[in-house]
Amino acid sequence: MKKLGQLNTLRNQIFIGFMLVMIIVLASVGAFTYDQVSVLLRNNAEKHIQQTAVQAMGKLDVLLGQIDTLTAQVATNASIQQLLAQEADGKRISFEERQSLQQDARKYEAYATGIRSLEMYTTDYRRLFPLDDISMDNRVPTDWINRVDSGKGSLLWLGFDPQDPDVVVAMRQVKLIDRSFVHAGYLMVYIEKSYFELASALTDNESKTGESMGLFDGMGQEIYSDFPADSDADMMLDQGGEIITVDGESYIAVQQESEVTGWKLVILTPVNYTTAGISVLRTAILISAAVGGLLFLVLTFILSTMITRPILTLIKAMRGARFGTLKANPNSSSTMEINELNNTYNQMVDSLNELIEVVYQKEIIQSRTELKALQSQINPHFLFNTLEAFYWELDDKGEEELAQIVVAMSGLFRYVINRSDDDEWVTLGDELDHAERYLKIMEMRMVDRLVWRIEADEECRKAPLPKLLVQPIVENAILHGIEQRVGIGTVIVRAEPSSRKGYIRIIVSDDGRGMDTDTVFGLLSSMKEGHLSGSKGTGVGISNVERRLRLYYPSENNGLDIQSELGRGTTVIFEIPNGAGGESGHEDDIDR
Repeated sequence: MKKLGQLNTLRNQIFIGFMLVMIIVLASVGAFTYDQVSVLLRNNAEKHIQQTAVQAMGKLDVLLGQIDTLTAQVATNASIQQLLAQEADGKRISFEERQSLQQDARKYEAYATGIRSLEMYTTDYRRLFPLDDISMDNRVPTDWINRVDSGKGSLLWLGFDPQDPDVVVAMRQVKLIDRSFVHAGYLMVYIEKSYFELASALTDNESKTGESMGLFDGMGQEIYSDFPADSDADMMLDQGGEIITVDGESYIAVQQESEVTGWKLVILTPVNYTTAGISVLRTAILISAAVGGLLFLVLTFILSTMITRPILTLIKAMRGARFGTLKANPNSSSTMEINELNNTYNQMVDSLNELIEVVYQKEIIQSRTELKALQSQINPHFLFNTLEAFYWELDDKGEEELAQIVVAMSGLFRYVINRSDDDEWVTLGDELDHAERYLKIMEMRMVDRLVWRIEADEECRKAPLPKLLVQPIVENAILHGIEQRVGIGTVIVRAEPSSRKGYIRIIVSDDGRGMDTDTVFGLLSSMKEGHLSGSKGTGVGISNVERRLRLYYPSENNGLDIQSELGRGTTVIFEIPNGAGGESGHEDDIDR
């Protein structure tokens, strides 16, 4: 605990404080930048993938449109229309006429790419060409024919050929233009599956990213794909727009559906492609944070040294005052506030040295000794006149702070130097005011090492008690607590209603070096015997308080309750009745 106290210096506080601020600021800015840029990069990557899917689907629609245009040209060919009208009139088409139909169809096949063959059937499913006699309902499923009939002349993409999985089948009704578009037959087209390969839709830059795509019909069957071998088509169709894992690598799956055929295009893009810029950003942020942090630490170290070095020099000079050496600090600082602090200290040293020359050091020391010794050695009239002379002299010189200290000392002496036995009892407010005057004097003596406060409401201040019960405990807290620690110490005096009805609890606590359990037990035992010994003084003050509490309040079995923890401080607690009747009652007990 002592080591930790030694590390709790202003320099370390500045260093750690600035470092925490730097870490918080850099971490916040870095996290915000990383999050925003990451979202931006991901959105741009997803837009790019979606644009690629739209381009690929546009190419597919163009290919499908070409097939639709070709089949429409075949279905509206004049020779085909004439022969199908003849068939509709009940006159069967001859073999020679079927040959001419096939020749016309072959002409269209010659100008088209990707078409394996064209077939035409009558309304009763007889094949016109090719020239064999296979029935249409034996060639394709009946539900396909029903779907074409429901299509009312539009080209329908039905799926893979049941007899050849490398061929995609499309079919449309042939209607007679001159006879109010009466249904006259069926035109079936077989397209090579390779016709739908869309790899060329990717540019060179896009192909380098590892993107792959697949085309699936309305039933989920794969028409074309360059996906990895272990890919699951059903999973891709079900999880479009999400991240999926294929062969141990993560991909973003993007879907695009054709409005013409209902086919789905799925594009897989490696996640590491979309996050490539993020890793670069992360590296840049970490490097920037490291460089900024290093520069910040160096500058903070230099700044803290500039601030604390003159303060440490001033502290060394102030510590000399504890040994009776009041010397001015000749060092100056370029910082205005620190230089002003140094000048103020030097002025205070000059004023104190002047005061020490006027007032006998023996009288100052005796003013802080035992109450009875002070009363027997000092002439009150002479002391008060001397202090009043000091006050007016300091007031004329503008030394208001020192003048107030002299006023506090005068009040302190007026309070304790009293030979009248009738003035033994005072109010708690008077006792707290006396302790306040003592703390002000000690605050000046210890410069910036003492912080104190007194807390009590007006109701508690009215309670009567014997004189000089609080100030000796406060003095003990400073001598044995605050002066024994390094750095600033705090003394708190608090008066509050006790948990016992009709009593007031008075608490004096400090955050000095504290005591272990054995020391506390030894202290309580010594107080009961009526004497103490220690490094500072004889301890008569706190022992005297213990004896007087038990003397004035015998029926309450009152006394001092001491609570202390090594390295954390000490708290002294006692309770008194809050009624005015308690004073006279206790005085009567004493007289008897």
